[in-house]
Amino acid sequence: MTWLNRVRNAIPFIARKADTPDNLWQKCSSCGQMIFQKEWQENLSVCPRCEHHGRIGPKARFAQIFDEGTLKLLASPAVKEDPLKFRDSKRYTDRIKAARTATGEQDALLNGFGQIAGQPAVVGVQDFAFMGGSMGTAVGAAFVLGVKEAIKRRCPYVIFTAAGGARMQEGILSLMQMPKATVAIQQLRAAGQPYIVVLTDPTTGGVTASYAMLGDIQIAEPNALIAFAGARVIENTIREKLPEGFQRAEYLLEHGMIDMVVHRKELKETLAKTIGYLTAAKAA
Repeated sequence: MTWLNRVRNAIPFIARKADTPDNLWQKCSSCGQMIFQKEWQENLSVCPRCEHHGRIGPKARFAQIFDEGTLKLLASPAVKEDPLKFRDSKRYTDRIKAARTATGEQDALLNGFGQIAGQPAVVGVQDFAFMGGSMGTAVGAAFVLGVKEAIKRRCPYVIFTAAGGARMQEGILSLMQMPKATVAIQQLRAAGQPYIVVLTDPTTGGVTASYAMLGDIQIAEPNALIAFAGARVIENTIREKLPEGFQRAEYLLEHGMIDMVVHRKELKETLAKTIGYLTAAKAA
């Protein structure tokens, strides 16, 4: 033990290193500001300095959106894992196990039913922490399950998208989730229920090319990356310099691709009002 550690342990009002948590601070990935974890959570994982919206998982999202005590989680549907016996630098099954251990979730999309400021809704949340929120057969099955639950309960389906695209380890099977989700959305509309999309950072690839852009109402969080292909890929293909921020939520709003950009603090109220308007119009 060093002299400094002996002195530290001898002084009662100095906390011992072993008693000090390592996660007291959260560093903003945008401006680099160090924020107390408690302040970060109380501010809905939004940086108080630059207003950067941090990425959050399903449990945090449900807690922010649903009225207290109304959440009912929907069981994740069972699908065949590793249908192609895929292996790159690691086995696909090992990647799934690691993602489940890290997130505590079965796969990248979780559904829940509850009330949003008194308005009933089924809400699906993609978790970017689970293999980049990638869309495989499990995500497709969970999406369809959420839609069917909304039809059954005669309420809207709200999806929070966050994905790097289709899951490459499932090949063509992952791409088939795009038309599968599209058909489910048509069934929801045939049942007379709204479909609302909240685009969060990042929403890209096959998810953007399918259910992420098919909402009756398209909402986005501030500065969310929303794209199909990466900016460098597009620039190298068309040999032109792209406009600054052309794949960000504000640019898409300005050019009519989405309906509104809403701060996380106002999202619950906005969703409740939107659901109220849409359901009232359907009932009229």
